[in-house]
Formats: sequence, C-alpha cells, structure tokens
Amino acid sequence: MKSLKWMVLGMALAGASAVMAAEADRDEAARNYFTDLEVIDQNGKRLRFYSDVLADRVVLVNVIYTNCQEACPLITQLLLQTRGKLADAVTDDVWFVSVSTDPERDTPEALKAFAKRQRVDESRWLFLTGTKENIDHILKKLRRQGPSIEGHSTQMLAGTTRERHEWIPLPAGIQPGAIAAVLRSLAERPG
Repeated sequence: MKSLKWMVLGMALAGASAVMAAEADRDEAARNYFTDLEVIDQNGKRLRFYSDVLADRVVLVNVIYTNCQEACPLITQLLLQTRGKLADAVTDDVWFVSVSTDPERDTPEALKAFAKRQRVDESRWLFLTGTKENIDHILKKLRRQGPSIEGHSTQMLAGTTRERHEWIPLPAGIQPGAIAAVLRSLAERPG
C-alpha cells in the first residue's frame, strides 16, 4: 500500500513536471515571437519587450505618436475611460502599453509629456520608445505597423501571457465598456 502511494505521488509529480515544461515551452515560443528587444519607457527605464512588458500580464497594446493631434489623443482618452470601467481588483491586473510609431522623435521625455497632457495615471501604463529598428520590428510582430508614422493601425490588441497565451484584436471604434469586458475576461479566466 505504501509503495502505491509513492507511485501515485511520483505520477502526480511527473504530470506536474510535464505541465511546467509545456508552460516553459509556450513562454519561450512567445518570447521568440514577440522578441525581447530593448525598449525604453516614459521614465527612461530600459526594458525587454517580452520579459519586462508582456510576460505574466494581461495587457492592452495600442500604437501612438506624440505629435498626433487627432486619433492618438482620442484613443488614449478612450483607454482612460476603459480603466474607469474596470473593477479595482481587475485594474491591478491589467497593464496598458502604448508603443510609439515615431521613436526618432518620441523620446522618453516626449512620451512623459504626452501622458501628462492626457492626464494619464502612469501606474500600470507604459509608454514605449526605443531604436527605430527595435520598434519597427515589434510593431511588425504585433501587426500594428502602418506605411507611415501617421498611418499606423488604430486597432488595439488585448492579450495575456499569464498561464496561457491568448490575443484578441480590438477594432477601432470599440467602446470602453466592451474593451473593459474583454480585459476582465482575460484577467478573471483561469489558465
């Protein structure tokens, strides 16, 4: 009887090891896809795109440039409204990530000033820039790169790399309540 208990425990541990290995493989595949290229946030902090920005989080990614006078400020305001529709528990689980499509002009200082003009509470909101090569590569992977700085995609991308990998494109014109519902479902759903 005692050896049966050990055998069952051994099988359970082997199963857990297999699950952990599969999760590690998924995580490595996601790191390879999204890349771990260096980006810089609005505070001048250097981050790795997958490891520091996406890994183990629920995120909403959008693309901006700080000289934009129309769509980018409007979308940022839409995301501020979305944050207001999230329950406190979910708000702490969701990160907003705004990637500049104009990294040559959008310095960390320019991103910080944009966030301030938009009255963004920067907790759990990253505004990212970096080298043109790195940002162009990341935007291509996110499928958010346009033919020009002004022609970037206004579609957003909600997703998670926490316990599972799921990504949902959100169309331009989607309402804050609908965005919040998607983010809630990503944050509350078990892996």
